[in-house]
Amino acid sequence: MTSTDTTDTTASPDHATARTVTDVFQPRNLLLIGMLGVGLAAAGHWTGLLWGFLGALCAGFVPAGYIEWERGRGTWGDRHVVDRTKRAPIFFVILGSIGIGSLVMVLGHAPTGILAAMLALWAMTVVLLAVNTVWKISVDAAVASAVVALLAAVHSPWWLLAHTMTVAVCWSRVALGYHSVAQTVAGGSLGAATAGVFLFV
Repeated sequence: MTSTDTTDTTASPDHATARTVTDVFQPRNLLLIGMLGVGLAAAGHWTGLLWGFLGALCAGFVPAGYIEWERGRGTWGDRHVVDRTKRAPIFFVILGSIGIGSLVMVLGHAPTGILAAMLALWAMTVVLLAVNTVWKISVDAAVASAVVALLAAVHSPWWLLAHTMTVAVCWSRVALGYHSVAQTVAGGSLGAATAGVFLFV
């Protein structure tokens, strides 16, 4: 069994822990927390939470909903889509959804910070799509790292300590057989780079 295109189904305490970690810290959940935090910081008051929720909806919940819809049709077995060659449609849905959300933000005069975060996630997805054509980079690791980096950029460098969560996500992906160590490290590194967009804001 390889760690790139198969799933480890071994029933063990470590396996159960890894499953819990990867489910709790899946992209949809982390993006909800992260985008709400970015929106709040960008606006400086509660209205930023509304923009943050829009960001989470477009970047996390719409793609997750699409995956669930395809699962219902029998296209994929679960949200992890272990076959790299079947992942392209997901990335295109993410790009389209984030693009529409960003347009709404522009038209609605959203705070610059939340729009910058959206564009950073859009750019990250472009890179994920490009890499995925030849290599199964970890999306979960990328999102986990990106959320921490974005919160650190808009709130406090202390948020970088939350990268312990990113490490846990990377471990879970490897333990479950969804990715190799290199694939999670690459995803995590790409996610961390998303905060660089704030250097230009």
